[in-house]
Amino acid sequence: MTQVNAGILGTGHSYPELVLTNADLEKIVDTSDEWITSRTGIKQRHKAAPGEYTSQFASRASQEAISRAGIDPNEIDLILCATVTPDQILPSTACLIQSQLGANKAAAMDIVAACSGFLYGLSLANSMIRGGQIKYALVIGAELLTRYVDYTDRSTCVLFGDGAGAAILGPVEEGRGILAARIRSDGRYEEQLYAPGGGTKGGFTAETIARGDHFFKMKGNEVFKVAVRSMCEISRAVLCESGLKTEDVDLFLPHQANQRITDAVSNMMNIDPSHVYSNIAMHGNTSSASIPIGLDECVEKGLLKHDDIVLMSSFGGGFTWGSVVMRW
Repeated sequence: MTQVNAGILGTGHSYPELVLTNADLEKIVDTSDEWITSRTGIKQRHKAAPGEYTSQFASRASQEAISRAGIDPNEIDLILCATVTPDQILPSTACLIQSQLGANKAAAMDIVAACSGFLYGLSLANSMIRGGQIKYALVIGAELLTRYVDYTDRSTCVLFGDGAGAAILGPVEEGRGILAARIRSDGRYEEQLYAPGGGTKGGFTAETIARGDHFFKMKGNEVFKVAVRSMCEISRAVLCESGLKTEDVDLFLPHQANQRITDAVSNMMNIDPSHVYSNIAMHGNTSSASIPIGLDECVEKGLLKHDDIVLMSSFGGGFTWGSVVMRW
């Protein structure tokens, strides 16, 4: 059987209208625009309004991606939604998105891999398309992280924003599309970035809510060190697998966690700063949504051209990390 290459045929993104600026946060918690900007690079982030939920933004991003790919929703074989902020415990957010899109022939499931979720999804969908199991896949990263932010903790509440990004994957000509993809995890770092409440271990009771167990908790310095090392190693690995070097990269799109991490990774890999895309100033950290949002912004801005080499790399709670290199 002839192996099929998988590539991105269409992208889309969506985020709430409400914007929470650093000046707004100054009124909520002991912080300042200078403190936030110097440590993170973030100037603002989008925040969902009451009554808005994850699948709404995921569906809007998906509709845009489907339209740009020029396919019908009923042609989609698989929907993968990467999220740590689902609409509800059951059913999966992916199933809710499937219903909203009318993609009635698709299998649907969620991926819980934190900020690496979108690249996990690309890797899985790529394997299934190349193996001939499916033809078209919809891969989504969607988060409403502000619902799980403790606005008395200035070390975390300044970081996170809401939004969704999506991509349609399908067959492309030989030599194009995804050239290599790798995903990794290490659960020994569980308590470096986590939310202990809400599951079968921590429960969801009045006591756990009062303690704020459902809020994100992070040891930033430890996360930084492991993130930089891991993103560099796995990015070099996919480039090597593809027979490419860092100087071949036309666009480096890292997960938008912190501008310092982006700068450290790109510097260690000797990637030309003009080839590095960053939108963290406008969106903050949107976890699994950050890479697909950034990718769609690059499409809309005309920053991607035929034959460009695109390198994507991520790192998130778990710890999880991954990298994908593709020829556009």
